[in-house]
Amino acid sequence: MNKRFELFLWIFVIGVEFVFGQPPKGMPRANFNGTISGIVYDSEEKIPIEYANIILYSAKDSTQITGTITDKDGYFRLEGLRPGRYYLDVDFMGYVKKRIAPVRLTPRRREIVFKEIFLEPATLTGETVEVEARRAPITYQIDKKVIKVSEQATAQSGTAVDVLENVPSVNVDIDGNVSLRGSGSFQVLIDGRPTILDANEVLQQIPASSIDNIEIITNPSAKYDPDGVAGIINIILKKNKLRGIAGMVNASAGTYERYGSDFLVSRRTKGYTLNFAARYNRRNFPGKQTLERRTDRNGQSFYTNSYGDSRWTMVPYGIRASIDINLGPWDVLSLGGRAGNRSMEREFDLIYRNGSSPQDLETTSTSLDRWKRSGNIYAVNVNFEHKWPEKDHALRALVLFNKRTGDEKETNALRSPEQQLLSGQRIEQQSPATGWRFKVDYSHPFSEVTKLESGYQSRLLRSDDDNKQYDYDPQTGQYLFQPLFSHQATSTRDIHALYATLASQWAALGYQVGLRTEYTYRSIALRDSQKFTIDRWDWFPTLHLSYRFSTGRQIMVSYTRRIHRARPWFLEPFLTWTDAYNVRRGNPALKPEYIDSYEMGHQIFWGRNLISVEAYYRVTHNKVERIRSVYPYKPNVILQTFENVGEDYALGVELLFNRDVFRWWTVNYMSSFYRYQVRGTLDELDFSRESFNWNVRLNNDFRFGRWGRLQANVRYNSPTVTSQGRTEDFFVVDLALKKQFFHRKLSLTLQVRDLLNTMRHEYTSEGADFYYYRKMDRPGPLFSLTASWVFNNYQKKRQKDDNGLENDFGGEDLF
Repeated sequence: MNKRFELFLWIFVIGVEFVFGQPPKGMPRANFNGTISGIVYDSEEKIPIEYANIILYSAKDSTQITGTITDKDGYFRLEGLRPGRYYLDVDFMGYVKKRIAPVRLTPRRREIVFKEIFLEPATLTGETVEVEARRAPITYQIDKKVIKVSEQATAQSGTAVDVLENVPSVNVDIDGNVSLRGSGSFQVLIDGRPTILDANEVLQQIPASSIDNIEIITNPSAKYDPDGVAGIINIILKKNKLRGIAGMVNASAGTYERYGSDFLVSRRTKGYTLNFAARYNRRNFPGKQTLERRTDRNGQSFYTNSYGDSRWTMVPYGIRASIDINLGPWDVLSLGGRAGNRSMEREFDLIYRNGSSPQDLETTSTSLDRWKRSGNIYAVNVNFEHKWPEKDHALRALVLFNKRTGDEKETNALRSPEQQLLSGQRIEQQSPATGWRFKVDYSHPFSEVTKLESGYQSRLLRSDDDNKQYDYDPQTGQYLFQPLFSHQATSTRDIHALYATLASQWAALGYQVGLRTEYTYRSIALRDSQKFTIDRWDWFPTLHLSYRFSTGRQIMVSYTRRIHRARPWFLEPFLTWTDAYNVRRGNPALKPEYIDSYEMGHQIFWGRNLISVEAYYRVTHNKVERIRSVYPYKPNVILQTFENVGEDYALGVELLFNRDVFRWWTVNYMSSFYRYQVRGTLDELDFSRESFNWNVRLNNDFRFGRWGRLQANVRYNSPTVTSQGRTEDFFVVDLALKKQFFHRKLSLTLQVRDLLNTMRHEYTSEGADFYYYRKMDRPGPLFSLTASWVFNNYQKKRQKDDNGLENDFGGEDLF
């Protein structure tokens, strides 16, 4: 049995026994009931080691008595032990195995507690050997799903968005927009810290090759920010885990001018750990767009149909660095920073056909629309952590500073068939913003099963928006400034929060209750002295329960209350023209959405197989929808704004089935089924709608030879509805072939995305006086080749410890 598969068996079989205090199956329950417990730490960083193997042997004949694994706090406990002499082995990949002997249990010493067990990180040098290993691409923990990005071969040349395309609970459309359980409102964290950018913008910029894990937290506890309808996506970036110098370099190139590169270099010593990384990524997506619009006014219909080519290009680049300094046995100071630039551009080269009836007049024109956004990003963080030897006893503090600059330009021009400029608009926007976050967390254990966590947090955000519009004047041939549609706005948002959670266990029932309260002050001030403010307190209770069955299985149930605050441009109370036929206006009277989220999950493991079932029910109050209507002053123009339209409901089930059919073939099946309802009134008319939505993902992973691998992924998304529209279904097939060379130091991955060229996006929106239809189609398939090179510590060695025992270390776990 390979090491990594054995690790997962420990986690889900023996680990369940540990969590609920059950003696190993088959051991008699005697009145003696001896116990051995302790906490396992990294000897250099003084951080707990999760999933370390704890094996107890008889000193008489070296037979294995029982075992378990450590939890997220490095804690373990063995129960139901008889009197006698034992020895204890503590082991984890990447560390030198430690043996504790002798261990004696007697009638006078029934309980043995090891407060501190330190494992030394292995320094890998010398000749290497290979250890075959297989890991599940998705693993489940109590409060989250964890996606191992190295197992997603079909996403290696892409971004975090491409990884999420094959993850439960997540959907991705043709434009790369991510939705979590049907909602586009969620929070993105990078290494547990928030960013100042929009969630989808962050995910579209981070290369998959620089990501270690992605965590999906759909019902977070009160210690997390309550922002977002659907929960949290946490991006864990790669870092070196072993002593010495190590690094990796990735480079990729693909069709349609897509290419990129990134690298990571790390140095780890006993006193500090230093990481430095840089990235550059160019993603280009050509396509075709078809658009049909019709408006009705006073018995007359106006239509505008267009079709033509589109192009979407993203070019993010940046650097990041961090240093962790060991100030003492239990104190760590961490300093980190990121700097970079983001550039996004969209182009539409369209042919327009405009007309009206009953006159049935039609004109033809061409349009070249360009939209570009660019700006710099800066982030600096300072972390301090002090721990006590007792399990779960810690104090943590964080100061985080974010800053962004924002330059946005949009130009659209209509020309006659003879290329004479008929009309045009140019919009320029500056939107710099700065944010501060201060956070202090304290956790204190009252017993082995009872823990209190509490904390305080401040979030301070300042942004300035300067919008300028210029319209083309045919008489002068110049673009003239339009003061009526040009605006300046200053936004302030301060959020102060207190939280507390209490976790404990009573018999087979484990529970965690939490409460978070937040004070919010928000102000939007315009240059004409208009001011819109919010000044309020909000309360966010959370509840998480787990129940152990007699079979050793458990079921998890949770409830959280969350909030979704509108994005700043949703609130701007002025008109902004986006092209000649569309105008947008924000709504400063928008109320935040409040979400009641319920969840229940159960996982079953047997042999090499896993079945996971999760059910959820979510109610969103003050539902915000994008509303379309006819612009009152131009009958062939559509006005878009935002309204609180009522409530929506989502009731769903998610299934995951992972099976090793053979040693060389693994099947991973995921599906989601949910019923969506939106209820409310719009313009005093009831618009309630509902749909049954579902999606399926089937991932096949084939391993051939010593270091070869083929992945084939298929996914399908069903149609879904909104208050005014409907999005049609689509399906996609992706392939990836990966081969490793030079003892896994070099790996090459060939990807084929959208193999059958079936990726489409079709959306229809209708109202009493308008019809809107949009179809986007991108060429396929898309080919790309990714090369990865790792050096120094990123290798494997078999090494003997002081007891003469051999340990295997898996290279893919070092970053």
